Amino acid sequence: MTVDLLIRDAYLYIDRDWEVANGWLAVKDGRVHAIGDRAEDAPAAKSVISAHGRLVTPGLVNAHHHMYQNLTRAYAPVTNGTLFEWLKGLYPLWADLDAESVYLSTSVAMVELLMGGCTTSMDHMYVHPRPFLIDAQFRAARDIGFRFHATRGSMTRSVEDGGLPPASVVQDEDTILADSERLVAAFHDPTPGAMGRVALAPCSLFSVSERIMVESARLADKHDLRLHTHLAEDPDEDSYCAEIYGCTPTEYFERVGWASPRSWVAHYIYPTGDEIDRLAHAGVCTAQCPCSNMMIGGGTADAMDMRRRGMRVGLGCDGSASTDHASMWLETRMAMLLGRFRHGPHAMSARDALDMATRGGAACLGWEDEIGHLRPGACADLIIWSMSEVAAAGALSDPVEAWLRCAPAVAGTTIVNGKVLVSDGVPLLANLGDILRDHAREARRIQRLGG
Repeated sequence: MTVDLLIRDAYLYIDRDWEVANGWLAVKDGRVHAIGDRAEDAPAAKSVISAHGRLVTPGLVNAHHHMYQNLTRAYAPVTNGTLFEWLKGLYPLWADLDAESVYLSTSVAMVELLMGGCTTSMDHMYVHPRPFLIDAQFRAARDIGFRFHATRGSMTRSVEDGGLPPASVVQDEDTILADSERLVAAFHDPTPGAMGRVALAPCSLFSVSERIMVESARLADKHDLRLHTHLAEDPDEDSYCAEIYGCTPTEYFERVGWASPRSWVAHYIYPTGDEIDRLAHAGVCTAQCPCSNMMIGGGTADAMDMRRRGMRVGLGCDGSASTDHASMWLETRMAMLLGRFRHGPHAMSARDALDMATRGGAACLGWEDEIGHLRPGACADLIIWSMSEVAAAGALSDPVEAWLRCAPAVAGTTIVNGKVLVSDGVPLLANLGDILRDHAREARRIQRLGG
């Protein structure tokens, strides 16, 4: 048998309990076909890539992101604001989003994610000043060849209703629910190896009505979908829920029917230990966003404690306007540093962080059967990592630890669904220059810079 692609001379990190030094990996029909070491004969292949001894891992999985926000990166008036100050400053700008700016920002985000070692990402699109914005995201994913798990976000409470955003970016409940049904029918692919799926994702407990939370859970049950929201991200959320609902954010989350294996939440910085235990027992996963949390200065989830309690934890880049990057490698490194800073040097290893960035993210998306590992039969989504000879000099004993401790590492080769999308660190997208030019124009428009 001749396979489509053979990667040889690699240090293979297949899964959290399987590594192969001097190994090879064969790909056929978009799947991992076989794995072996140098003592085993590799199959004939149509195409062969030598990793030259470099580390190969599963593609990283981004479990929380807001791709459109790269249109307002490092926006000067809000760079030193709190979470709520940051949102109030940017919501009026995001009200100018349209299908073209969303297509361009999604394209830039996906290319940046590919360069940082990510092969599957969700996106939390919750600002809808115009219809069909998520349609533009799926078009970008198809054009690039990226594995995409869109989430139909929503907000119903504007400043007039005691919320943060202007009325121009919120929607009424019936519009949200009807569009959720439309997107599922148009884009959700539940079949194995899917390149596009849809989840439902009301923005936060303080930005949507109780009806949207309850009806989203019902729709998820009806269509077998994932559910996603922000939870316990800021102490102000506790005050809001106490005043409006007479309970904590986690208690409200449970009340509206979200404490189920369908759900994953972003941030989850301020729960009690008992609340973590309850959601872990219910099967809820969480996405830690290390860089964004530190940039905002609002605390961060204790990922290792959550894992100890039985909760699956993935990683996310969060918004490109709070983190100002979309490198899952950098998020993984920062997660490791945070874990060690909080609990000491024995608390967290590079393998723990890599497990969060792969298996953990896949668990968040409900996709752990096919992505987040490279066992035979898995989707052929993988990275051959690259690091300068200077940065890697002396790192001889442990390729996985060196990958996060030595810096920076980038994706030398990124493969999604068996196809090479980044080669020698360069994205293989013919019109990338045009996309960047048009993205710059749209960013200036949205930031109201003129020129």
